[in-house]
Amino acid sequence: MATLHLMVGLPGSGKTTLARKLEVDYGALRLTVDEWHVRLFGMDVEEHIDDGDLATHNARHAAIEALLWETASRVLVLGVDVILDFGFWTRRERDELRAKARDLGVGFTIHFADATEGQLLERIRARNGQLPSGTFHIPEARLKDWMGLFEAPSPDELTE
Repeated sequence: MATLHLMVGLPGSGKTTLARKLEVDYGALRLTVDEWHVRLFGMDVEEHIDDGDLATHNARHAAIEALLWETASRVLVLGVDVILDFGFWTRRERDELRAKARDLGVGFTIHFADATEGQLLERIRARNGQLPSGTFHIPEARLKDWMGLFEAPSPDELTE
């Protein structure tokens, strides 16, 4: 049976690094939203991004996620594991994907890339200095805001 794998964590937590390993381990299709976003729209996040530009970025990101889900659901039905590397910051998002997996009759698992605030900030500083392919500049102030929005998976989510 195919399995839907969700990569959960904040930017800099190591989600994509882990997703790349799992892609090989499971022979899965990895769908990393940031890679698609950068390829389609370029680097549209800067250090001092205003709310309007951030809203445009977020709308683009949501559209890509929707398209990637359409692809993922078809691939899962064909019997191939899929790794969604989106972050899934809230329990509500994770519960929605769990229900979609159940509706498709496929397995479901969460891979939580946990990191401390210090680790996240250190990694984002290093990443911002190099900006590897398929990644965005992450303003530290935004990352700190996002830390307050992030809902870490509960133990019951990780054992289902």
